[in-house]
Amino acid sequence: MRPPEDRPNVILINCDDLGYGDLGCYGSTVNETPHLDRLAAEGVRFTDFYQAAPVCSPSRAAMMTGCYPSRVGLATNEHGGWVLFPGNAVGLNPEETTIADLLKQQGYSTAMVGKWHLGDQPEFLPRRHGFDSYYGLPYSNDMGIMEWREGYPPLPLLSDEEVIQEQPDQASLTERYVEQCVRFMRANRDRPFFLYFAHMYVHLPLYAPKRFLAQSENGAYGAAVECIDWSTGVLLHELRRLGLGENTLVIFTSDNGSRARDGGGSNAPLRGTKGTTWEGGQRLPCIVRWPGVVPAGGTCGEITTAMDFLPTLARLAGAEPPTDCIIDGHDIRPLVMCEDGAESPYDAFFYYLRDELEAVRSGRWKLHLKTGKLYDLEADVGEQNDVAADHADVVKALEARAEECRRDIGDGVTETRGRNCRPAGRVDDPRPLTEFDPDNPYMVAMYDWGDGPGR
Repeated sequence: MRPPEDRPNVILINCDDLGYGDLGCYGSTVNETPHLDRLAAEGVRFTDFYQAAPVCSPSRAAMMTGCYPSRVGLATNEHGGWVLFPGNAVGLNPEETTIADLLKQQGYSTAMVGKWHLGDQPEFLPRRHGFDSYYGLPYSNDMGIMEWREGYPPLPLLSDEEVIQEQPDQASLTERYVEQCVRFMRANRDRPFFLYFAHMYVHLPLYAPKRFLAQSENGAYGAAVECIDWSTGVLLHELRRLGLGENTLVIFTSDNGSRARDGGGSNAPLRGTKGTTWEGGQRLPCIVRWPGVVPAGGTCGEITTAMDFLPTLARLAGAEPPTDCIIDGHDIRPLVMCEDGAESPYDAFFYYLRDELEAVRSGRWKLHLKTGKLYDLEADVGEQNDVAADHADVVKALEARAEECRRDIGDGVTETRGRNCRPAGRVDDPRPLTEFDPDNPYMVAMYDWGDGPGR
């Protein structure tokens, strides 16, 4: 058995569209999340944690590389849209260094299970970005044959880079994901490992297992949240069973805010939703647990981001972040360990929607650049009271920070080209991983139904 002081295993759990107010430990009264509440009680809960974008692909690119999405060319897809779609010619450049790359170089076993969404061409899939194995969907669970969509290929379930099933039953998919996670943990109990588990929940469409639907007090949304909670409990139980609890750093977060449109989701007490640069679009739950190292029951109110995972995890594994390119994230070990006097390493955090710089935060102040409205987030986390007229000096300082960011990373609004950006990966002949096969009886039945299984 490995000693607790050895380099930690890392389990990174990332949800899809889970909002700030969707967990009991973040204030939900409608979703039952006992395992995640326990995770928070045994670790540190971050209150001012951000993803670098309010939608899927760019936020995941930032989390994997430690860089703002525009820095790595994935603020938009090839057509200027929000996220990547099946058969797009662009994806995460194989030249970029990911968390998995760095940990693999340090002798870690690395696996990804779940939603990737950083390019579905072979050149962009997880095995090309430091993961020893991959099992999951290469993009969102609504990007297959669906009643309300036309022209999409069947949804592909991948094992490494092979399509092993088309249009899988989504109601059972999370359980299959958990099984893959458990198999990986057991196979690598004697060496350090990195497991990235990216849920399909709570992205639409919601296909929740019947047992969670039966017990939910918040409809299908609550059932999906409770399935996420259950899966976390399974992984924590397995860590205890393997004797790896003290060897393992667990991180739980989400890729962007909830849709929160009468569907059961909540970003409370924040304003805004997924797809916006209000706090509800990008400020998210983040829980970190490492028994004996991270103090139990801690709360951190400093500005932190998912871009910090790469430099922080690299140093915990005995590696250094890349030095041949700009990394925007910071080593936040002092904040994770709740050290006395630890402060945010961010002089400013920049809110991007696509390639457009929309807001900037420094300390307690957040300036929305299009409107010129200023909010004091310590006194007004819901962004209701514009105080720009009372703090002209703060507005001027934040505008100056924004201008520095435009020169560095760029801004589609002002048509400023960033001087320190790198290109996305690109292929010449992109093709979807699957195509509708009229000779496949299952596909024909699915197409005739006009819907996915489990509806």
